[in-house]
Amino acid sequence: MCYVPALRLKYFCLRMKKIFPLIVVLITLSVVGILFIQMSWINNALKLKHEEFQRSVDNTLIQTRAVLHSKFISKTGAQLFKEEDVQFYLQNNFRVDNVFTSEEIHEIIEKQLKQNNIKQPFEFCITNYFEFSILQSPAFRVEYITTSKSIKLNPEDAVRARETLFLSIHEDKNAVIKEMLWMIIASVVFTTIIILAFFVTVRTLFNQKKLSEIKSDFINNMTHELKTPLATISLAIDALTNEKVIHDTDKIKLYSGMIKEENKRMNKQVEKILQAARLEKEEIKLNIQQLDTHQIINKVADNLALQIQEKNGTLTLKLGATNPTIDADEVHFSNIIFNLLDNAMKYSKDAPRIEVQTLNTGNGMLSIKVKDNGIGMDKETQSRVFEKFYRAHTGNIHNVKGFGLGLSYVKAIVEAHDGKIKVESSLGKGSTFTVILPPGEVKA
Repeated sequence: MCYVPALRLKYFCLRMKKIFPLIVVLITLSVVGILFIQMSWINNALKLKHEEFQRSVDNTLIQTRAVLHSKFISKTGAQLFKEEDVQFYLQNNFRVDNVFTSEEIHEIIEKQLKQNNIKQPFEFCITNYFEFSILQSPAFRVEYITTSKSIKLNPEDAVRARETLFLSIHEDKNAVIKEMLWMIIASVVFTTIIILAFFVTVRTLFNQKKLSEIKSDFINNMTHELKTPLATISLAIDALTNEKVIHDTDKIKLYSGMIKEENKRMNKQVEKILQAARLEKEEIKLNIQQLDTHQIINKVADNLALQIQEKNGTLTLKLGATNPTIDADEVHFSNIIFNLLDNAMKYSKDAPRIEVQTLNTGNGMLSIKVKDNGIGMDKETQSRVFEKFYRAHTGNIHNVKGFGLGLSYVKAIVEAHDGKIKVESSLGKGSTFTVILPPGEVKA
């Protein structure tokens, strides 16, 4: 029953691996679709504004023609005629150059433009049947005719020469954009919010995926780490209940010692997890005292000497620092050195070749380098190696155990001592961890 949560988590992780790419693709397509719709909407809105502007110009021309007819009738006294006679009079006698001045035409057009909510400057020209200009504004140029809106001023069935009004208005695209500015800004703002929400969602999904993988790895590692001592203890207890063993003092001591050692081993693993929790909550209190780092390094090296020898490895100490004194917590500093050396042993393909070097930098800081001939790390692993629960892929090395807490603990403790840690590595060529700590204060 104790494996059910792990199996469920594994099943959940497998489902997430399948669903996650689909979610990202769907969200990406949705955002791209929204952006496309927004751009299409803005483009269509600009087109509609342009068409509305053109319709307003057409209305202005029609209204101008009507006003000119009305004023022509008024100026020539034709309003006294009967209605059918007035229309006949217009058809046969309407001409602008004999009745209106350029200033009057300009004033009429300007008034009609304002009524149609057109505020842009304009120029006009009126031509006769032979397309010669008979009235025009001072700044009108011949080339404007090709881009001008035009309308025939004479009635449709007029018998006299037809006159044409050309109206040139510079359509200010910026003015159209300014008119729609609040809609465009709102569209950009909301689109930006959608894009930001998309990135936050995707990043959250990636983080959740990473957390799910970390939890899965942690549960697998923890199960593996605790399973072996529990199995050993179970076997030892079964042996102690055997009648042959009960009366054998030496075997009782042997199996009792095994139980004790495996119990210590489990306690250490549990302590690592609790220690990580305390670090996260910043509950660890340091007992700062002046330490000789060379003494600590030698002590840890002596404790690990047997393990290194069993692997046919070597540990070389190059303790060249002229001032090896620091202010630190002895237990935690010892753990830093132990974890770095233990990490170097774990990730060695062959016989480990480990080198520990100390030196003082130009600004008096103490530098401790731990170099190994291990499997090395790629750039991604180097960027994540100090993350909690993260464990590098070890290729064909299957005996690498742990929870992925060692280096995260080292980094936290180093930073708690106002120090820094960095790693330099390349695949297949080993790694070098460098711890830089401030020197101890000189006591009188």
